[in-house]
Amino acid sequence: MTEELLAGGNVADQVVRAGDTVRKPWTAATPAIHAFLRHLSAKGVEGVPGVLGRDEQGRQVLAFVPGVQGESAPPMTVPELHRLGGLVRALHDASADFVFPPGAVWECAIPPDGADLVCHQDLAPWNLIRDGDTWTFIDWDASAPGTRLWDLAYVAQTFAPLLAGGDPATDAKRLRAVVDGYGLDDAGRKMFPEKLVERTRAMYDLLENGSRTGVMPWSRLWDEGHGVHWGGAADYLAAHLPTWRSVLQ
Repeated sequence: MTEELLAGGNVADQVVRAGDTVRKPWTAATPAIHAFLRHLSAKGVEGVPGVLGRDEQGRQVLAFVPGVQGESAPPMTVPELHRLGGLVRALHDASADFVFPPGAVWECAIPPDGADLVCHQDLAPWNLIRDGDTWTFIDWDASAPGTRLWDLAYVAQTFAPLLAGGDPATDAKRLRAVVDGYGLDDAGRKMFPEKLVERTRAMYDLLENGSRTGVMPWSRLWDEGHGVHWGGAADYLAAHLPTWRSVLQ
């Protein structure tokens, strides 16, 4: 079967398409991640790729997801951001009763702020495939125990998106659409503005540390300007905390 190298993303490599499947390296975390994906699929939740097992070369096999990568699509509308929040809520709710398989291993580059439930940890436009009204998240390899707020903060920051040079009034409406779609409770809304800053700063810290230690791919991404991107986003979020607090009340 002919294999086609799949482009896209900043970290994944050796990912190929073979017919209607995707083949990618098997890691120590793959058994736990496949169990997690099967659990979500059994719950009937939208947005999860099919798990097909392991091939003769020892690679993981997933169903190929046709469509357009979120990064290549126009920015989401406010109603779409609301839908996105609801999709993330459904994923989190379905994850809540997942039981770790024996010997589960997780590989997540950024330590989250807790371990309430297993989360994707990288729900961002570059990991969303849109095919009409069908939305599917890909690249679940960083899935690991985390918290709802930590995961949702990353979603809001990357999809709104909340970036240096943005218009706070416009961004506040887009932020609220994600949070309202998720149905975040009052306690979560009070904590969320600071969590946005914390989660975004954590991405910057990962890259900055990688640049100092030479750890790949973080060192390469720093050299490509990703540190400036994430640092600027964190500063922007911190500078407008009163706006985010007000819109989420």
